[in-house]
Amino acid sequence: MRGLLASSIGVTCAAALALPLTPPATAVTARPATTVQAAPAAARPAGPAAPLAGSTQSLPLTPLSRDRALGGTGAEQGLPRRDVRPFSLLGVVWDDPDAELHGRVQVRTRAAGTGTWSAWQDVETHNADHGADLDTPERASGHVRGATAPLWVGESDGVEVRVSPDAEQRTEDTAEGARTVSSSLELPTGMRLELVDPGTTDAGGTAGPAHAPVGPPRSRAATAQAAADAPEAASGTAAEPTEGTTAGATTVEAAEASAANAPLAGLGATEIPALDRAGTESELLTLRSGELTAVQRAKPYIGPRPGIVTRRGWGADEKLREKSFVYTKKVKAAFVHHTASGNTYKCSQVPSVIRGIYRYHVKSMGWRDIGYNFLVDKCGNIYEGRAGGVTKPVLGAHTLGFNSNSMGIAVLGTFTSTKPSAAAVKGIARLTAWKLGLFGANPNGKTYLKSGGGNLYRKGKNVRLNVISGHRDGFATECPGRQLYGKLGSARTTAAGYQGR
Repeated sequence: MRGLLASSIGVTCAAALALPLTPPATAVTARPATTVQAAPAAARPAGPAAPLAGSTQSLPLTPLSRDRALGGTGAEQGLPRRDVRPFSLLGVVWDDPDAELHGRVQVRTRAAGTGTWSAWQDVETHNADHGADLDTPERASGHVRGATAPLWVGESDGVEVRVSPDAEQRTEDTAEGARTVSSSLELPTGMRLELVDPGTTDAGGTAGPAHAPVGPPRSRAATAQAAADAPEAASGTAAEPTEGTTAGATTVEAAEASAANAPLAGLGATEIPALDRAGTESELLTLRSGELTAVQRAKPYIGPRPGIVTRRGWGADEKLREKSFVYTKKVKAAFVHHTASGNTYKCSQVPSVIRGIYRYHVKSMGWRDIGYNFLVDKCGNIYEGRAGGVTKPVLGAHTLGFNSNSMGIAVLGTFTSTKPSAAAVKGIARLTAWKLGLFGANPNGKTYLKSGGGNLYRKGKNVRLNVISGHRDGFATECPGRQLYGKLGSARTTAAGYQGR
């Protein structure tokens, strides 16, 4: 968080086809090939096509009241209760990305179809600790905005919001002596409520009806909890996507994003399948044949590759993001986050949740792509995040100051007081055992990363960190929440075991 107040309680978290595994430059921007030859339709089982485009409603906030007793210049802002077009995720943004919102954001939403209004819900206001490093083109694009964390509310068609500034106290000397004066802090200028409709896909290769529920491909990592969370089958519900590759035409951008995962999966794959240990070790020798030492060849420490739902699988609209992919040298560490987007989602809704976060990151916050490299849901399913290839060191926007030579893993949910599921913690361990193993990193070890600047470490300082760290280890923040942070020791030990250490 930039410029913490003394009263603050802490910040909360809120390709070319033959591209080598480790690009030669520290931050290389690679423009993928513009023409990709698709596999014959007969070789590709039916699966989800490009998503029905989502949308964002941007509603300026207006003053609601001014507390004259405080005598300050800050006024409560918001929107009275109103009807809106259907949406499922929301957040508040403002013009200056360097401005902090010192206050409380609360929302009420009306469930579409039932007309039932929710109770007031808090939106996590401190989100500046997620983002591109300050000296990167992404941060200097001129499009980046300040923002709260996104909140998933489910399909809604009504909203009410209020933003109340924090109060500060100061001592003034008067003729009668010192007195304490209270005033409200200024809120950022240009605040807007962003209401995100994530759009939909269906499994038949055509856009489905707006807001139809859709689930992820059935992962080999699915647990009993996934079955418990799955909705009842209903007439008109989109069919579950088929594992494998999709049928039908695809955009150039979608083909490039998919091709970045060759040879792990075919063009248009909705899921990268899991591999056993022998298959993973053989794949490692292929991917990094010229980079492994004799010792690594004899004993490669790497966990079996987990199944990963691709961007195609969760329905990414590839036209939203910037077209090029950006890489760093390697992956030395993993930073674990929570999305602070709430815990009310079902695992069948996760593709919609991720599409909502993706649209919010790009269209509302001004980032080049979704910020996280991977996402994990409460059922332990793993999802590809920022485009560029799951085996490659893709530069993310997840841990301000430490995005280089690292990866960001976001667990969907809020874990300040709620414990993460055992399946989610296992998902972190399986993912890190494999991805860190590609680069020879020990999940139970330590490493050094150079700070890009933040509120804990000055720019240029070499910082010793756990190879699996929480967001708060690199930035003064509550992310990934006290409950998830407390599980990272278990994730490190389990990941190391998966690697055979």
